[in-house]
Amino acid sequence: MHAKDVMTASIVCINVGDSIFDAAELLLGARVSAVPVVDDKKAVVGIVSEADLVRRAEIGTAARKNWLARLLDSDVSAANDFVATHTRRVADVMTKEVVTAGPDATLRELVELMERHGVKRIPIVRDGGLVGIVSRADLLCALLSREPDRPLPQPSDTALRQAVVETLEKRPWTSRWPTHVFVSGGIVDLWGFVDDAQGRKAYGIAAENVPGVRGVNNHLRQMPASTKMGL
Repeated sequence: MHAKDVMTASIVCINVGDSIFDAAELLLGARVSAVPVVDDKKAVVGIVSEADLVRRAEIGTAARKNWLARLLDSDVSAANDFVATHTRRVADVMTKEVVTAGPDATLRELVELMERHGVKRIPIVRDGGLVGIVSRADLLCALLSREPDRPLPQPSDTALRQAVVETLEKRPWTSRWPTHVFVSGGIVDLWGFVDDAQGRKAYGIAAENVPGVRGVNNHLRQMPASTKMGL
């Protein structure tokens, strides 16, 4: 899936020339926590969020620095702090370094961008213009769209066991100790030994995700440390 498949196309945005009061009203009215800031040509020039508007002199929430911070503060830093808490222009409080992506970006690429830059939403641009936005909520909707909505034909226990075994054998965390898979009525029983608790959990989750598995009884046991030391 790509950005164009999941993005919200009906975009709420604000003009770079608008005021912080316009931004606050827009955020509340649209029930969103952030919106893209665009210029007159609809090019994205920033993002303004609730966090950009909560430290304000008007409501007495401007950050207070202790005496040491004030002593070490530069004139430029003090001026920046004053502008951020007293300006009435969106352009002065918005985040200017905007992470964007194109409509053909994959969902994997979008998630990697979000994690790398610590952002919750990615504006989608085409030819310099804003065409949509993908938020974490849009990714959750994409996940729900892949939820199985109809039962698949139930494979035989023999075929199901083979599918589980093949799935487990392909994993990099496959146990070096003996493990056994038994299937009865679509229920998988896992027996044997693994190196650690995380490996045991991984075995169970991998088996659960094999199509046709109705349940998993995980009897795998962690190999004692003394045994491993004897190798």
